[in-house]
Order: sequence, then structure tokens, then C-alpha cells
Amino acid sequence: MKALRASICVAITTLALSLSLAAPSRAAEDEAGAVTQQMKELYRAGKYTEALPLAQKALALREKEFGTEDAMVAMPLNDLGTIHYNLGQYAVAELLYKRSLAIREKTLGPDATEVATVLNNLGELYRAEARYADAEPLLKRSIAIREKALGRSDPSIVMALSNLAAVYSNQGRYDRSEPLFKRGLAILQKANGPDDPEATVLMSNLADAYINLHRYADAERLLKRSIAVTEKAFGPDHPDIAQAQNNLATLYARQGRNEDAERLYKLSVATFEKTLGPDHPDLVDVLDNLAAFYRDQGRTADARGLIKRSQAIRGKTGAS
Repeated sequence: MKALRASICVAITTLALSLSLAAPSRAAEDEAGAVTQQMKELYRAGKYTEALPLAQKALALREKEFGTEDAMVAMPLNDLGTIHYNLGQYAVAELLYKRSLAIREKTLGPDATEVATVLNNLGELYRAEARYADAEPLLKRSIAIREKALGRSDPSIVMALSNLAAVYSNQGRYDRSEPLFKRGLAILQKANGPDDPEATVLMSNLADAYINLHRYADAERLLKRSIAVTEKAFGPDHPDIAQAQNNLATLYARQGRNEDAERLYKLSVATFEKTLGPDHPDLVDVLDNLAAFYRDQGRTADARGLIKRSQAIRGKTGAS
């Protein structure tokens, strides 16, 4: 099982920077700024399909005012890439991230914190594609840039820490992922308090590591906390909740709590479908987990149907 969605909070943090590069004309700033703000609000609510045309419009406005290679275009490119990433459109997102990265390195230099933002997002994209050898150096470089510029406890470091930890978790290297998740969680909670919704992804992914380390009580506590904080901030229909439900179901399956596990797997599938659509790559892991659960229960026909659907999504999206 993957420790997914580390990029959700990355994208929120990234999008929050969109208006800080400033200096366009007031007319363009008013329109582009308003469009970007609407896009961010939809993004934070997990409404990626609705956010997409607004991100496209914001980019078009910046390109019209400044040209296609100006520094002011780099953040809208990155924002649009982030939305395509969350829609499972990885090839499109990669091209946008690379274009944003090239502009930022050229205009701001290789050690700018804005460069670190795009390095983080591109590294997370490669993690999602299981391109771990490509992901790891980008995420390490992102962390190093921010540590040098801002110090080791700045909250902007957290998402690259989380994404690097997720790379290690995906590889089964939980001895390396656990301290990174814990460090990131401590930084966020110190900075923003215990009900920070941006910390919930770290809670869920640290819990995944704990499940694989057989620390079930610690995992259950974190997952329930993640669900509660996310629901308080965004309501019950959010992709982060679906991921936490998936992880909690896996925990219960390992403990033999079969009714609870099946219920939560089904809730996770339903939430992902409602928020991201029926063919999103994030469904693959939940479908595979539920199929494995059914196989263990001797329900082979149910398992086969889920595997068939999972394979179909992989074929459409290239999910790993």
C-alpha cells in the first residue's frame, strides 16, 4: 500500500504563494488575482475539476501581460501543473512543472526558494509514478535550498520532507521515512497548532509507516485524528479523508476487524469517486487493498471484479 497524497498539502502551500511574486499592472492583477483566489479555494476543497479552468485562465492572463518566459508566469505554470497532478494527469503536469522550473532557475537562480517549490512538486510527481531514483534527488535538493535560506524548522520545508519520506515508505524503508514524517509533523503543529489541516497528510502517511512497523495503536490514533481534523476543516467529502479511511481499513484488516475494514474500504472508494471521479489513479491502491482483503476472506469473485477495474484505471492513466 502506498502512502499517498503527500502532495495535497504541498499544492495548498504552493498555491498560497501565487500572489506574492507581484508587480503586474493593477488591471491584470485584479483579474488574475481574483481568478487565482477562486482557484485556490476550490483546490483546498478538493474540487480539482472546477479549479482547472480557473488555473488555465490565470496562466493565460499572465502570459498575455508578460510573455511566456517571464518570471511572473512560473507560478501559474506550477499551479496548473499541480491541479493536473491531482487529476491524475501526470504527463501534462510534468511538462508544466519542467517549464516552470526552467523559468525560475533562469530568472531567479538555482538556489531560490521558488525553485525549491517546483523541485518539490516535480519530485512528488515522480514518486507517484514510482520513479524513485528521479524523485529522491529533487526532493533532497528542495529541502537543502529551504534549509539554507530559512532554517531547519521553517514550515515551508515540511512538504518536501513528507514527500521524501513517502518515497522511502513506498520502497519499504520505514526506518528512514518515520523520522522525516515525525519531524515534519512537529514543525507544522508547532507553527500552526494541533488542528492544522495541512498536517493531516503527514498524520496519515506516518500512520501508514506505523502500520507496516506493527505499531497499530499509534497508527489508529493518527488516522482518526487525521479524519477528524480534515472533516472539521473541509467537510466529509475530501480526498485526504478517503486516503485516511483506506489506511485505517488496512490497519483493521491486519487486526482481524473485518467488518470495520470492509466498511472503511468501501467508504474510501466512494469518497474518492465523489471527489476525484471513477477513473482517478488514487483509486488503484484502495481497489487493490479491498481486492486483497476479499481474497483473504475467500471472496474470489468480488476480488476479481475489483482487480479488473484497477487494471482498467492503470491502463487509462498509467498509474503504478
